[in-house]
Amino acid sequence: MALDDKGIWKSGRGRGRHTPKGRQLDDAALAEVQALLGDRPRRRDLLIEFLHLIQDARGHLPAAHLRALAEELRMSMAEVWEVATFYAHFDPVKEGDTPPPDLTIRVCDSLSCELAGSEALLAALEAGHDPARVRVLRAPCMGRCDMAPVAEVGHNHITHATAEKIAAAVATGDTHAHLPPYEALPHYRHAGGYQVLERLRAGGNPEEVQETLLHSGLRGLGGAGFPSGRKWSFVRAAQGPRYLAVNGDEGEPGTFKDRYYLERTPHLFLEGMLIAAWAVEADRCYIYMRDEYPAILEILRREIAALEAAHLIRPGYVELRRGAGAYICGEESAMIESIEGKRGIPRNRPPYVAQVGIFNQPTLVHNVETLHWVARICREGPEVLRDVERNGRVGMRSYSVSGRVARPGVYLLPAGSTITDVIEAAGGMAEGHVFKAYQPGGPSSGLLPASLNDVPLDFDTLQAHGTFIGSAAVVVLSDQDSARDAALNMLRFFESESCGQCSPCRVGCEKAVKLMQAPKWDRALLDDLCTVMADASICGLGQAAPNPIRLTMQHFPDEV
Repeated sequence: MALDDKGIWKSGRGRGRHTPKGRQLDDAALAEVQALLGDRPRRRDLLIEFLHLIQDARGHLPAAHLRALAEELRMSMAEVWEVATFYAHFDPVKEGDTPPPDLTIRVCDSLSCELAGSEALLAALEAGHDPARVRVLRAPCMGRCDMAPVAEVGHNHITHATAEKIAAAVATGDTHAHLPPYEALPHYRHAGGYQVLERLRAGGNPEEVQETLLHSGLRGLGGAGFPSGRKWSFVRAAQGPRYLAVNGDEGEPGTFKDRYYLERTPHLFLEGMLIAAWAVEADRCYIYMRDEYPAILEILRREIAALEAAHLIRPGYVELRRGAGAYICGEESAMIESIEGKRGIPRNRPPYVAQVGIFNQPTLVHNVETLHWVARICREGPEVLRDVERNGRVGMRSYSVSGRVARPGVYLLPAGSTITDVIEAAGGMAEGHVFKAYQPGGPSSGLLPASLNDVPLDFDTLQAHGTFIGSAAVVVLSDQDSARDAALNMLRFFESESCGQCSPCRVGCEKAVKLMQAPKWDRALLDDLCTVMADASICGLGQAAPNPIRLTMQHFPDEV
């Protein structure tokens, strides 16, 4: 064998390949990819954004276009393919395979939607549409649990969905997101918006603002509950360049508070983000927003452009990144991997992202609602939280409430509120339903019985009961619901959304679902499995997944 001047191996008998190994570059696909990318920089961290461009244009990701994208970004085909196959909202298609239909309908199968009849809706849609023309898929929570059941026709979310509503949207081609009325930049500035930011930029003291936040008692509202102001000093003390990342991947089933605020007052959040960025001297801000919120993505695109036009930020200072359907990217290090254009695989810690974050630089990570409160505290003072007290707890919480209540929605209540208070705020139980159980903070928190109705739903108050408040996603169950079925719904979600990196989570969730489908649960085996998952999983997904199992066995033993 010898290597000729074109770099192709030839055998001594003249036989050999006429092209290098691997998928060959298609000129037409390359031209189309180049046109889609336009004058955007060919950076590796923009891979997911570029995959969205192709998916949106073609309805799937042809292998030839993935090969062309790899050529443009000077990446291996394997790297592009592994990212494209990791995220649920991408459809890579090999040569000769049939691409998906032009239209996809996704039906949410999370607990709130299941209680509202999503399984019957899914069956009706599968029976009522030609699979060659319309693809019907079950999907995880879409962040609209207050309007369950929910289906997404293309990018148009149909709330309180019925087969008739969906058929009408399909017939009229109503497949695009609808923007809600919201407070745009001129109105926000007229009401005093960005005055605090401008004053701080002109001569503010970051340490004083940090102390104000600490005095208010503000803690991270994405679920971890870390004191918000304390993060700032960690990042500011590290050598730059520094970045700020906003975790807008609100994927915990039952959670929709971030969507609620962003669809109404996006600039309150944006001002809080820019205050935090000023405090840590961030070189750039990244907003990572879940793909299930297409209207919010468009709102943010418009309002970020408006901020640039008003010279409140320099062009490119805020980068909006679009998720692609992966719950695991709500974990901060997985989100950072995704921002860098990679699979959303959680990192081992230490080091923590405050020291080694985006592009291995110090990174401040905040949740959307946290930054909403940063702006309010800086404008109204720490008293806006500090002066609110209930049941010995201080502050306010935004509870996402769904399930068997009369008026599902987001309720801003004192942080010491109990489930009784939350249900009362939501108009009481739905007609004909008697309170039986509740999820205090999404499936990661498991289920508590109605008898525990006097526990304040706040940080540090639920640990004694084997659970936590998390993102304050409250789902209420009634006497007409099965705790066992609810727990199985939660574990199926974790099984589907495990990133697969570590065996305790990947294998554990799958095994748990099989054991929970048995007529009678093997309590000893499930308990051992829960211990292994909680102790050995890399991130919070696998560590918290056992909670629904343990709490159901503890509080509803007659059902299992």
